[in-house]
Amino acid sequence: MDFALSDQQRELQEAARKFARAELPDLARELEKEDKPVPHDMLLRYGELGFLGVNLPEQYGGLGLGHLDALLVLEEFAQVSVAVAFPVFEALTGPVRTIEQFGSDALKAKILPEVIRGEKIVAVAMSEPDAGTALTDLTTTARIDGDTIVLNGRKRWSSGASHSDYYITYCRFDGIEGAKGIGAVLCHKDDAGVSFGKREELMGFRGIPSADIFLDDVRVPAGNLIIGAGGFGKLMSAFGLERCGNATMGLGVAAASLEDALAYTQERKAFGKPIVDFQAVQMKLAEMAMKVDAARLLIWRAAANAMSEENGGLPTVYESSLAKCFSNEIVREVTQLGVQVMGGYGYSKEYPMEQRLRDGFAWGIAGGTTDVQKTNITAAMIGRRFNQRS
Repeated sequence: MDFALSDQQRELQEAARKFARAELPDLARELEKEDKPVPHDMLLRYGELGFLGVNLPEQYGGLGLGHLDALLVLEEFAQVSVAVAFPVFEALTGPVRTIEQFGSDALKAKILPEVIRGEKIVAVAMSEPDAGTALTDLTTTARIDGDTIVLNGRKRWSSGASHSDYYITYCRFDGIEGAKGIGAVLCHKDDAGVSFGKREELMGFRGIPSADIFLDDVRVPAGNLIIGAGGFGKLMSAFGLERCGNATMGLGVAAASLEDALAYTQERKAFGKPIVDFQAVQMKLAEMAMKVDAARLLIWRAAANAMSEENGGLPTVYESSLAKCFSNEIVREVTQLGVQVMGGYGYSKEYPMEQRLRDGFAWGIAGGTTDVQKTNITAAMIGRRFNQRS
């Protein structure tokens, strides 16, 4: 068992860190202030430097590296802000991976190169007003009509709504009830019948648009089918990597909070000496460090083990749920400690710590709540799923 990164991984990590810290902090503050997403010209920069294709196949323009490599890059971006990291998250661990895993060769050949170059963004449209955690209650319908698929329904909490170009839309085929009727179809924001609701105003996540999506007799080519009825289990399997991405976003926020707290406590003086000399402050810094390192190791384990043939290239439910749940919980604790250590400066909007507190809280809600992760963990341990309906 080797916990050291390879020379190639360290070089990739350093390249991401150098770029993120040199070019993104000012942009991150702008996105937070104005609540706008990463601009197109910067997405193209991400693409030029290879950050949007780290673990995507070389045949489509990606680097063809492993999931751990991708998460190393993602953490460096997330340490600056979740808004500047979000396009990397979507490309390397989010909905783009669903197309890469399950889309047709033609669909992959069209979409993946556009994403890797930074020209297009793919989002997911899953949740509905009455179907979030209970996703198998979704009511958005898909009807095959000749060489087209007709979509009708309403989606909620879609990160990237109105800004992203493509939407992987979870839908119910042919009125089949339960999980057996669910599949996924790709639609474009400019397709006739696609419209968007009012932009959500959230506690954090500024710079990551979220809104309802309305689908009114939206017709897309039959080739936009990703998975048809009966593919719900396959769709859920792709979430092992998304959970690791979610966990890494929280980890990046927590790690940056620790870094800022370490710097601040060595500069700030009270009673004639740096406040890091006080034992109470030392205890808080040590707690922050333990939580950050433990979260990172859980994430790295899930990503490294995913590359084995036994796991089929995706993290297991058990390891990815452990990593996500732990990271979701510690980022809230670490950012809270960061605010406390920095006092008034931590609470001031002039400094990024209070933003990290707000952004950090969301990861335990997005992508499956911490409570859902705990049921996943227990189910994996005993070898069966729980029926929450009975």
